[in-house]
Amino acid sequence: MILPDSTIGMLGGGQLGRLFVSAAHHLGYRVIVLEPDPYSPAGLIADEHIVAHYDDSSAMQRLSKHCDVITTEFENIPAHVLETLAISCPVHPNASAVEKAQDRCVEKTFIRSCGLLPVPYGSITTYSEIAAAVDKIDFPAIMKTARFGYDGKGQCRVNSLEEVQQAYNTFERQPCVLEQMIDLKCEISVILARNASGDSQCFPVAENIHIEGILHQSIVPARADKAIMQAAQVAAKRIADQMDYIGVLAVEFFISQKDELLVNEIAPRTHNSGHYSMDACITSQFEQQVRAICGLPFADTHLLSPVVMTNMLGELWDLSLDKPVLNAEPILNSGKSKLHLYAKREARAGRKMGHFNTLAKTTEIAQKEADAIFNTIKESL
Repeated sequence: MILPDSTIGMLGGGQLGRLFVSAAHHLGYRVIVLEPDPYSPAGLIADEHIVAHYDDSSAMQRLSKHCDVITTEFENIPAHVLETLAISCPVHPNASAVEKAQDRCVEKTFIRSCGLLPVPYGSITTYSEIAAAVDKIDFPAIMKTARFGYDGKGQCRVNSLEEVQQAYNTFERQPCVLEQMIDLKCEISVILARNASGDSQCFPVAENIHIEGILHQSIVPARADKAIMQAAQVAAKRIADQMDYIGVLAVEFFISQKDELLVNEIAPRTHNSGHYSMDACITSQFEQQVRAICGLPFADTHLLSPVVMTNMLGELWDLSLDKPVLNAEPILNSGKSKLHLYAKREARAGRKMGHFNTLAKTTEIAQKEADAIFNTIKESL
């Protein structure tokens, strides 16, 4: 057990890292962030910020020397960095778990090995494999780069063999997956924590609404069939067990109109759809991450109130000014909503700048309030 007053290392300096640092500080830990951006949100509040690339040997040596445990805030940390650090310091999650989520083809093969269903897909690593991939799906479909895609980036809709060929060239013939579009009933996600003993604990299931590939709102409790949500939690636990995972893990699922439960993506980290836990649960996903990697007992994840989490992208900032400004008054004037900003230096379209959680007696009331706030901010631009 790694007790408070110890030092945690964090690889990555974005908003997830920042929210983790804050949770760690509340529990009495120090945090050293390794992140190349000198103005990173997490680095700004860390006890120490090592400004270097993740694979910088001297930076890695310095981090492992001064930390009692090391964790990550996103999945694109090179696996060899985690393996190197693990020689001299505990690293959670492990390199193998993170590596599985770095490549969509590897991830989908792993999902099948767990006895679960991924979205129907075909892999494309060379131009000659396009026809075979098309044979495995029905159009319309989505073409995605196998690596480094997120928030709708590195993907596009396709409706024919010719469009797949064009997309493959647009993506500079990088390895891709061709995913069949699903007739969706809804999208849900499961956030869970797992410790070194193999015990795991789930947060309440979130229902997710996306706009142009970027998460817009998470609604909790999810408005989905209870049996399917329970099956999703069981599936997420199976994935975590197969990875021998330690930390917080997110699994995104599609529920089809035929009530099929399909695994969409695995994120070996805290997740945007778990931000509601910061205000609506006894314990946030970030505190639970600290507890899981330090070997502390899990804290209660009970939902205190129905909640809607709403993302705020750069479009909500007035970008016409020398210093872009958010009209935060509608959120601050709402007694039902809590504002969380990420301290990013530059606001731009599509960039996640913050979120707000709206709590109410029902999700319907919460969503109505959240939508009114969001629209008022948007209309003020």
